[in-house]
Amino acid sequence: MALRNIAIIAHVDHGKTTLVDELLKQSGVYRENERVQERAMDSGDIEKERGITILAKATSVEWKGTRINIVDTPGHADFGGEVERILSMVDGAIVLVDAAEGPMPQTKFVVGKALKVGLRPIVAVNKIDRSDARADEVINEVFDLFAALDATDEQLDFPILYGSGRDGWMAPETEKPADASLAPLFDLVVEHVPEPKVEAGPFRMIGTILEANPFLGRIITGRIESGSIKPNQTVKVLGADGKQIESGRISKILAFRGLERQPVEEAHAGDIVAIAGLSKGTVADTFCAPSVTEPLQAQPIDPPTVTMSFLVNDSPLAGTEGDKVTSRVIRDRLLKEAEGNVALKIEEAESKDSFYVSGRGELQLAVLIETMRREGFELAVSRPRVVMHKDESGTLMEPIEEVVIDVDEEHSGVVVQKMSERKSEMAELRPSGGNRVRLVFYAPTRGLIGYQSELLTDTRGTAVMNRLFHEYQPYKGEIGGRVNGVLLSNQPGEAVAYAMFNLEDRGPMIIEPGDKVYQGMIIGIHTRDNDLEVNVLKGKQLTNIRSAGKDEAVKLTPPIKMTLDRALSWIQDDELVEVTPKNIRLRKMYLDPNDRKRSEKQRLAG
Repeated sequence: MALRNIAIIAHVDHGKTTLVDELLKQSGVYRENERVQERAMDSGDIEKERGITILAKATSVEWKGTRINIVDTPGHADFGGEVERILSMVDGAIVLVDAAEGPMPQTKFVVGKALKVGLRPIVAVNKIDRSDARADEVINEVFDLFAALDATDEQLDFPILYGSGRDGWMAPETEKPADASLAPLFDLVVEHVPEPKVEAGPFRMIGTILEANPFLGRIITGRIESGSIKPNQTVKVLGADGKQIESGRISKILAFRGLERQPVEEAHAGDIVAIAGLSKGTVADTFCAPSVTEPLQAQPIDPPTVTMSFLVNDSPLAGTEGDKVTSRVIRDRLLKEAEGNVALKIEEAESKDSFYVSGRGELQLAVLIETMRREGFELAVSRPRVVMHKDESGTLMEPIEEVVIDVDEEHSGVVVQKMSERKSEMAELRPSGGNRVRLVFYAPTRGLIGYQSELLTDTRGTAVMNRLFHEYQPYKGEIGGRVNGVLLSNQPGEAVAYAMFNLEDRGPMIIEPGDKVYQGMIIGIHTRDNDLEVNVLKGKQLTNIRSAGKDEAVKLTPPIKMTLDRALSWIQDDELVEVTPKNIRLRKMYLDPNDRKRSEKQRLAG
């Protein structure tokens, strides 16, 4: 059977996973009476909740005698480690662009990688039925983007389709035809995407996706570059340096058939398959026949730009809500994550009860923490810090990001002001239709930590911010941090509504009445710039003259909800986020006030 391997590339929320749903439906993957799951490729709970693709996944459909392997790539640059590996498995790409928003930074990130490895794109303009669609301008923007990314003449001569992934149609014209379906897209893939390049020689495959299966053990997915493979065949694993890591027998070969993976008796060069039976081989290693001596070259992975400390939870409430609390279990879990996610880097600190975890951005690390939390882990994490390095001349370099902000015209002034305070340079300001403007900045990653929530407050929730790593540039100098201090509990117990009511003029609360608190835990935001210890446990004093029910019932202002993402970006360097399966609490690194004073003195002296 003829083969085609393609990736679908799109910005977050441009309809990529919805389009895959329709491709599966129209190719006959589902039975007529089968219950169809929405956004079938977003299988993880966090993916469904956030509406983003985090892990790359493969599926396969048949169309007129051709098997098309489709790889759904993450749209967010924080998960770029997935993207870089995936593109080495495919021979073509469908670039899906929103008919109103046009190409966005995350599209630019993945498209840049795809053009670099020589893929010829098919451009599909999605959501053409939007009232603010501007198809012609969007196509021009896509062409300009490809040109700016050094596309070849062959890549610039791309075919174009218009349509709606949600309604399940694509066509060469913007008007919906009478026999609307995705057939033009299938036909174009078969016609435009080349067959997989097959090299001569024995079996060789580079690992691109790793997962653990309770029955089969480690499963490695990749594309077979040369030769063929059968179950029980002996293979060896070579590292990037050519050294042998292990050898063993293949217990099972799984091929993608629709959303299912089915065991096959033989797989040939060009196909994307998953193999089981090896215990050490991982992502970017070469799986090959015993006679092979040279490893395949894996795609280089961009370095991490943000690092965080993961610490064993040592708060007074430690161990009361989670069952995985020791440094050994946390260490094993982090190392297991780093095996399958090549963009993560794990280092053990000298103290042995904390770890430095480096990744592409706050979102990638927040998703890891949220996953661990749901698995029953309890840990404390520090504020994200930027990974800096020195160049050959000894100049301190820091990561700079390209930031694109779409905002209502009336709020553009405050955005420009706040971004300039964060040492950013404005590169572009242009109208984007409907009284909105698009602002493009080059800003240090340091200045963007914690800016998302502030941006939404400044623009009344109307701004959309997208970020993308640009390059390393010389250090830009100090950037001002959070202006407000915090309210701290001065003793352990349960928060009392009466005490919280009396503290309201000190600042807004971030806890509810009845929440457990301890000394050094952050319970609110101070209206001034200093930290203040307060008693949140003090109940009403009752006398024989005044009874408890005499006064009006206490009416509290609703507390500010601290989500994990918001907490990570809001805390300062001397604060931690305590993460448990049931709660997210904020606290000072040193709970005892004397320890805090001592540490502050040392910091000022040093």
